[in-house]
Amino acid sequence: MDAIATNRQLNNNEIFDLMKQFITEVIGEEFVEEMDITPQSSFTKDLEMDSIEIVSFSEKIKTHFGEQIDFTGWLSAMDLDQLINLNLEMIINYIHECQSSK
Repeated sequence: MDAIATNRQLNNNEIFDLMKQFITEVIGEEFVEEMDITPQSSFTKDLEMDSIEIVSFSEKIKTHFGEQIDFTGWLSAMDLDQLINLNLEMIINYIHECQSSK
């Protein structure tokens, strides 16, 4: 699937739904059904995603948004504590900011 070329910005709810879809694709529907995924869900504590799953998740973001979002660059600028505490809301805000600056 190539990057989606669109002039329309996604709102935060649409970004959240998209992130939930990516998480489901990465960790499996059977695990997601047992979880209450919210914007405050952290990847390591709440979703219990390992580094391989997080990389797979970031690849989905890259594939979907293309050059519009430098998700890998954004993650690489974080220190270990920030990465451990990374939650969906932080990603939603980052994607929203990137869309707004275009």
